[in-house]
Amino acid sequence: MDTGWKFYEEAKKRIAGGTQLLSKRPEMWLPGKWPCYYQKAKGCGVWDLDGKRYYDFCIMGVGANVLGYAFDEVDEAAKAAIDRGGMCTLNAPEEREVAEQLLELHPWADMVRYSKTGGEAMAIASRIARAHTGKDVVLVCGYHGWHDWYLAANLTKGDPLAEVHLQGLMPAGVPKGLAGTNLIFHYNRFDEFEALIAQNEGKIAAVIMEPVRNDFPEDDFLKKIREVTREKGIVLIFDEVSSGFRLCAGGSHLTLGVEPDLAVFAKAMTNGYPLSAIIGKGDVMSAAQDTFISSTFWTERVSLAAAAAAIECFKARRVAEHLIAVGTAVQEGWRQSAGRHGLKIHVGGIYPMSHFSFEYPQPLAYKTFFTQEMLKKGFLAGTMCYASLAHTEELVRLYLQACDEVFAEVKRLITAEGGVTGALEGAVCHSGFERLN
Repeated sequence: MDTGWKFYEEAKKRIAGGTQLLSKRPEMWLPGKWPCYYQKAKGCGVWDLDGKRYYDFCIMGVGANVLGYAFDEVDEAAKAAIDRGGMCTLNAPEEREVAEQLLELHPWADMVRYSKTGGEAMAIASRIARAHTGKDVVLVCGYHGWHDWYLAANLTKGDPLAEVHLQGLMPAGVPKGLAGTNLIFHYNRFDEFEALIAQNEGKIAAVIMEPVRNDFPEDDFLKKIREVTREKGIVLIFDEVSSGFRLCAGGSHLTLGVEPDLAVFAKAMTNGYPLSAIIGKGDVMSAAQDTFISSTFWTERVSLAAAAAAIECFKARRVAEHLIAVGTAVQEGWRQSAGRHGLKIHVGGIYPMSHFSFEYPQPLAYKTFFTQEMLKKGFLAGTMCYASLAHTEELVRLYLQACDEVFAEVKRLITAEGGVTGALEGAVCHSGFERLN
């Protein structure tokens, strides 16, 4: 057991759940072997507590670090803000600077509010929409965080949220009175959307959705939703927490040709600093004044300074083009390697957020073996690969070469005694939110 796992075993005695984020729980990747903690991260290099370096071809700070870790221009702006005072009785001028940057990128929007996390910002957006319309029901398509307004969907029969993104999101502690206020429809299923509109006529405050995640809209899906929401006075909210600042500078909806009433950003917008933003049309955003939405650390200066620098870097360095190029190379590399070895995989996701899955029984065992062997080759890798500016052409080549070697071994093990499961050096990785204990 390496230093990181010893540290983690002690942490579990003091921290409920062991980590602050499920996606960073080591059992989700490689039980007993994943390097749980880092002492340094730079570019896409990560050094564990024992000083061993890995290249991160996994989720790059859970999708937050599109410029790479410890990106100089952003970190220098943050350090300068620290030197000038990160918190004060007065307001930081960077609030206005970042607002102007976001509104310049999104001419349809008039106003901005800030918070710290993506889930928190989505809760604010849903509150603003309900305050603006005076109605309670929201129609939802996608994953939008942990707050009561969202988990209320699972107060109804079954596990509705499992079908749109994640399984096992238990609504324990969510007031039962919220049941029926959050209704689910699936991406590219306009018929489901129409049915919910008809069933809840006059009750709907907002339609809240990710404009793109794994699939692009088909048959004018987003445009049809925009037409209906505009006609019926329903607030359309795009959750750009994951998709924003990947396909272009700003929201992915800019490339899809559909303007919402509100849009929410976090993650890539700051390259790893805690800041989220809700932007929107003036008449809707003004409802924030009719309800209580306020918190001390939303005014903190350091993350705002980092965001201002990150947005400028994103534009100047044409980061989206690089992310798309890296993702394109990775997806094509997976497909070619699998084809060469006769391996059955499914490849998907928008290019900057690529993923693949093994199409065999016990796919988690295959995923665990892949992670196990890639780790030996010096890569943090699962079945997802989030692109960053730090992923150079040479590093992508080395990563795909390692993938090819592991794919060849997977193919050999399929018919070997004990199969892939027999080659695991520990337990099979956990999956989803259904195995927290």
